[in-house]
Amino acid sequence: MTHPPARPRRVPRPGAAVLGALAALLAAASAAGCGIAPAGPVPAGAPASGVQRPGTEARLVRLYFADSHGIRAVSRPVERPLGPQQALDLLLAGPTSAERGRGLISRVPPMGGRLTATAADGAVDISVPVTVATGELDVTAVSQLVCTAAHAEVPGDRPPTRVDVRIREGGVHSRTHWTVRCGPNGNAVPVTN
Repeated sequence: MTHPPARPRRVPRPGAAVLGALAALLAAASAAGCGIAPAGPVPAGAPASGVQRPGTEARLVRLYFADSHGIRAVSRPVERPLGPQQALDLLLAGPTSAERGRGLISRVPPMGGRLTATAADGAVDISVPVTVATGELDVTAVSQLVCTAAHAEVPGDRPPTRVDVRIREGGVHSRTHWTVRCGPNGNAVPVTN
């Protein structure tokens, strides 16, 4: 007598029970809303302060100071756009107490004469009464001056990184100058044509 072939028994895969339990747990959590209770309107408090009103234009001047990690840009509110001379005058006055509290300093030394800046089409001429070669003005100080001047109001519609800054060492009457630009990281870079 022959018996009909036995039906193979289905053997559960290992872990199928675990996967089934996990799926059930996820379904229950989804149905429960993840424990977030329904909420109506919630008081939000006072409106944000310091936000620019629609239809008004923010006026900021960008100054460059230094900290232990290098050059840092600071934006200060102003009533009107400032030219390079006015921006550099603010830089020479040094960081505010709040900026000093954030560790910002100026590497531009006190000068025995007046620093002057004149804007031209896409360029700024800066005359400094000190020299770089003698160490009176270090690279960080030059970067502070160059980037502050380049980010001021300069005619010619060039982006600050394309403004030519011509430095005249030793005062206004110096005939020699060198040209640099403010790099994207806030450091002065030589113009090589």
